[in-house]
Amino acid sequence: TQYSFKEVFGTLVAQKELFDVVAKPLVEDLIRGKNGLLFTYGVTGSGKTHTMTGSPGDGGLLPRCLDTIFNSIGPFQAKRFVFKLDDKNGVEVQCEVDALLERQKREAMPVPKTPSGKRQIDPEFADMINVQDHCKVEEVDEDNVYSVFVSYIEIYNNYIYDLLEENPFEPIKPKWNSCNTPVRNADLIPPQSKLLREDQNHNMYVTGCTEVEVKSTEEAFEVFWRGQKKRRIANTQLNRESSRSHSVFIIKLAQAPLDADGDNVLQEKEQIILSQLSLVDLAGSERTNRTKAEGSRLREAGNINQSLMTLRTCIEVLRENQMYGTNKMVPYRDSKLTHLFKNYFDGEGKVRMIVCVNPKAEDYEESLQVMRFAEMTQEVEVARPVDRALCGLTPGRRYRNQAFREELARKLELRGGPIDGETEEQFGSETFLQNFPPLPPCELLDINDEQTLPKLIEVLEQRRKMRQTLSEEFSKNVLAFKKILQDFDTNVASKEKYFQGKLSERDKTITGQKTEMERLEKKIKTLEYKIEILEKTTTIYEEDKRSLQQELENKNQKLQRQASDKRRLEARLQGMVTETTMKWEKECERRVAAKQLEMQNKLWVKDEKLKQLKAIVTEPKTEKPERPSRERDREKPVPRSVSPSPVPNAPPVRLRHRRSRSAGERWVDHKPPSNLPTDTVLQPHVPHAITVAAASEKALAKCDKYMLTHQELASDGEIETRLIKGDVFKTRGGGQAVQFTEIETLKQESPTGRKRRSSPSNPDPPEDAADSEWTDVETRCSVAVEMRAGSVLGPGYQHHAQPK
Repeated sequence: TQYSFKEVFGTLVAQKELFDVVAKPLVEDLIRGKNGLLFTYGVTGSGKTHTMTGSPGDGGLLPRCLDTIFNSIGPFQAKRFVFKLDDKNGVEVQCEVDALLERQKREAMPVPKTPSGKRQIDPEFADMINVQDHCKVEEVDEDNVYSVFVSYIEIYNNYIYDLLEENPFEPIKPKWNSCNTPVRNADLIPPQSKLLREDQNHNMYVTGCTEVEVKSTEEAFEVFWRGQKKRRIANTQLNRESSRSHSVFIIKLAQAPLDADGDNVLQEKEQIILSQLSLVDLAGSERTNRTKAEGSRLREAGNINQSLMTLRTCIEVLRENQMYGTNKMVPYRDSKLTHLFKNYFDGEGKVRMIVCVNPKAEDYEESLQVMRFAEMTQEVEVARPVDRALCGLTPGRRYRNQAFREELARKLELRGGPIDGETEEQFGSETFLQNFPPLPPCELLDINDEQTLPKLIEVLEQRRKMRQTLSEEFSKNVLAFKKILQDFDTNVASKEKYFQGKLSERDKTITGQKTEMERLEKKIKTLEYKIEILEKTTTIYEEDKRSLQQELENKNQKLQRQASDKRRLEARLQGMVTETTMKWEKECERRVAAKQLEMQNKLWVKDEKLKQLKAIVTEPKTEKPERPSRERDREKPVPRSVSPSPVPNAPPVRLRHRRSRSAGERWVDHKPPSNLPTDTVLQPHVPHAITVAAASEKALAKCDKYMLTHQELASDGEIETRLIKGDVFKTRGGGQAVQFTEIETLKQESPTGRKRRSSPSNPDPPEDAADSEWTDVETRCSVAVEMRAGSVLGPGYQHHAQPK
């Protein structure tokens, strides 16, 4: 199995080489005002704490980071309490007077003093910080002043504790009931832990955490060592000193530019830069079946693995959002560890991770998981913060101010001003003696000289008078000055009393405000706890809401599909109903028409029979009454031509036309254009016939016979031609009607089959043919065509059908 990383270090790598590659760029960004995060990750017993802290004689990443910081900003550090951190993860600049009062107030407090760099170093960790490399960052802004603040916290069982608190650190205690006995173990509650808050820049910080201002590497590492002793460690099957919590050592660097003169710190809050470097020593992931953990150790291992799993989940969601363009919510709040460093993953600093791997065969599977996760984190791209704008002041003002002071002192010395070794009193006495008149020459060259002594006496007398005058003026001035001093002392005393009263009032006000602030802080903590519970409840409700919305969408889609299916089914049923309705309407109309025709025929038959009966009754003749001419013509047998038997290899004969039985009457020969020529020897032929393609009232009016030629395909595949014949008679409405009387069939057969015939033979009618003649017509013919003026199907054309 192979994994790819940016850098791989062997087992014999020096701490300095690891620091130069991994941690030094983070220190350089810290001094330039950018944030950084460095954490060690691996299974238990893989050397994470050793990599971070080091060993005697070979300091780890943490002491080397501190040494590099103080080597770089050493000459440019501000005095204590010039920078003051507030409770909202911010910083402000105090003037020199306020900083001096703060220092005096801290010195007068009975609390243990901050470790000083001049005191003797604890030999327990002296070798760890004795770094001989003197590494420093180049190109440090010399016109800024710097201050370093450190804090040390641990995350134990998903609770945050301050390792630098002065009060005694107490482990988890049980509740005590009214009977002064501890309750059962299931009701154990953790002590009050520190809370996480978000500042105005959306950066997370630990509220109420102790932050110590340090001025040297030794002082900073002593603070770290004091907190390291309080960190929770335990003995397990895999590690004698196994870390049971995640430790976070935070280094904050506050910097602000000097003013235009290069003397004092600029008081503009916008120009103050606060950057931080977080060094995280993660607790190692472990399997309980290997560590054999029980009780509290088992609970600690579960919380450690859960927080590491949350870290892995956050990295995976970030990677998925960046690779696939999704917008999933990153679960930072599931763990205090990921919630604390949320702003780093959102682009507020550089993140480095050191993966520690133990080459033991027993850790092979867990090491594979660690390296797989570490390789995946390289695919997450964290946005880099932009550089801050410059303050706009002239660079190099600090050194120019120092050079100006040195030049001013040199010029004063050259002009004869006060120099070292002289006092103001000596300088004043010399000035005072220069105001007296000069002494004349006192040398006596002659014993009889009478001018030198008198002049000397006169000059000395003038000096005495002048001295006396000056002494009187000096005494007056002394008295006046004493009076002024007394008045000034009185005014100062009264003002001091006034200011003391004001200060006492201010102290009372401050005390009341502090009490109010403590009350409000307790209230804030309570509200934050309630908010956290409400956020968890909101998260649960949101998940339920999402699931219900998804279920509702599924139901809506299902209902839409069902409605669509229902509409399609309704349309289909409507079509079927419409089609069935139209079909049955047509069928009913057809049946009604056929029934009407049948009833009319029956009525006409009855009328004819009644006429015949009346004729028999009224005429006393014994002979048989004659039938109507139409019936006689029908009874007369008409000779039909029979097709001759097929003769093989016979010569072609001329086409012969078949003569109809009713050749003496005028016919309408109706031949539809869709008929096909049969090319047979015998063809139906009616002389004096009017051949039409469609029946018309005009043609029917001229004839008394009607013949329809109809073709269809027989069951043997041959064309079968039917000649449907009928009589034409006038109707009561003035139109023409056709009463079909008979059907002739012309059919072709193969030579091997039966003989062809034009029409079946018509046997002689029996003796009772007169009685059943009309019934036979009804049976054989069930179709009638009636022509009326204004008919829809044609000029006076109407078709009646009777079911057989």
